[in-house]
Amino acid sequence: MADVAYGSLPFLEMIEFFRRKLNMPTQAWTDVYAAEHEWAFMVAGANRDAIVRDFREAVDKAIAEGTTLEEFRRDFDVIVARYGWDYNGGRDWRTRVIYETNLNTSYAAGRWEQLQAAPFWMYEHSDWVENPRHQHKAWDGMVLARDDPWWQTHYPPNGWGCQCKVIGLWPRDLARMGKSGPDRAPEVTWVERVIGKYSPGGPRVVSVPSGIDPGFEYAPGRDRWRKYREEA
Repeated sequence: MADVAYGSLPFLEMIEFFRRKLNMPTQAWTDVYAAEHEWAFMVAGANRDAIVRDFREAVDKAIAEGTTLEEFRRDFDVIVARYGWDYNGGRDWRTRVIYETNLNTSYAAGRWEQLQAAPFWMYEHSDWVENPRHQHKAWDGMVLARDDPWWQTHYPPNGWGCQCKVIGLWPRDLARMGKSGPDRAPEVTWVERVIGKYSPGGPRVVSVPSGIDPGFEYAPGRDRWRKYREEA
């Protein structure tokens, strides 16, 4: 299985999105939640400025230079040894989460900006994942208008390890697909989930759409793109 679905081909919008974030020391992953990641870089439990800075440099290298997961793991080991950092979870799992989540969301944010040129967007489920989610597979091939509200909560990635993506389409593409217009968005069912059971701040309940992992119920790049467009 590939390290990330989008390969090692960084592009300007992806890099710029990541580099505009501010470093945020945290105690738990719930300290920075959902769309707050538009503005903040964090590694759960990295609560000192220096270690957050070093992790950021390692992730920046992975994004800008397309370094592999194994290369990132070597950088991770050096940083952990330098600060004597104790972290939750095994090394392989933890490094994959940091690496993939940052690369996938930065990619998605960059693509959000690029996709504004396309009037229709198609959801594409990745066949690369080892444990596909049935709801994500059900959305595969669905075409919606770019401004359909469904994208505000279902623009991928939609969970830990999710490799789904969005493809931009034009009227001629829909015609080739035998479509006279976009599909109808599925009804969104909201469910309550408990997060932060073992965090210093204690657990709390959040509402997320069915099929979306807590913390992923937002569109990476959307808020940032809207803000900079308003300021332009």
